[in-house]
Amino acid sequence: MPELPEVETVRRGLNQLTLNRKITGGDVLLHRTIAHPFSVGDFLNGITGDSISAWHRRGKYLLASTTSAAWLGVHLRMTGQLLWLNQDEPLHKHTRVRIFFEDQQELRFVDQRTFGQMWWVSSGIAVESVITGLAKLAVDPFSPEFTVEYLANKLHNRRRPIKTALLDQSVVAGLGNIYADEALFKSGVLPETLCTEVQLKQIELLRTAIIQVLETSIEAGGTTFSNFLNVKGVNGNYGGVAWVYNRAGEPCKVCGDVIQRIKLGGRSSHFCRQCQV
Repeated sequence: MPELPEVETVRRGLNQLTLNRKITGGDVLLHRTIAHPFSVGDFLNGITGDSISAWHRRGKYLLASTTSAAWLGVHLRMTGQLLWLNQDEPLHKHTRVRIFFEDQQELRFVDQRTFGQMWWVSSGIAVESVITGLAKLAVDPFSPEFTVEYLANKLHNRRRPIKTALLDQSVVAGLGNIYADEALFKSGVLPETLCTEVQLKQIELLRTAIIQVLETSIEAGGTTFSNFLNVKGVNGNYGGVAWVYNRAGEPCKVCGDVIQRIKLGGRSSHFCRQCQV
């Protein structure tokens, strides 16, 4: 599932390729991909003739502001991909939405599991009133508001494992399974440690580690373990330098002990018993 670095990688690619190009139309191959408006015809009529002025990221959501003051929202969910292609490129069998631009280019939304969504929010309507998940998001790890005090306040009253808490988008926006494991390793905290037992010094280390692993992954173009591709169809490279994620049974890069894997809240957690306490 694309997390913050993957979504940020896509955002940066879209800002390089799609801005200030007139949208000439589109095609919706799977109607339920369009979450708003309810009419596919209204969605296509809304986007046609407009152009994108900038792409933004909020948590794992992509938001394009347009020259007509409207919004195009995208959530990739588990397997979504946004690809910038020539319109004559053969269609992938999991293509769900096509947005046509001038010069025979298109933005193609490919989604194998079909959980991804797109929204068109016309001007004069608050985007949060339509894409309601935005209102539930916590602060972004790269925001000045993501302080040690903020993270401590979010964690100290929660009697659940720290790993589970970090996956809660009302605690940290955009953080997911891969980078929660990586940040916990770098900060030396075991994933099953209860939030109420995490010390302030550990929270300081955790905050720094979250930012560091996200920055490292963005520099590597994100992580590709299954479906993720950037807008040019290129894999992310962070998986090759991961400390613990997806490395169960392999030696720890720091101490040589075996990386372990357990289930927490239905999600896999990878860690080192020697380096994390």
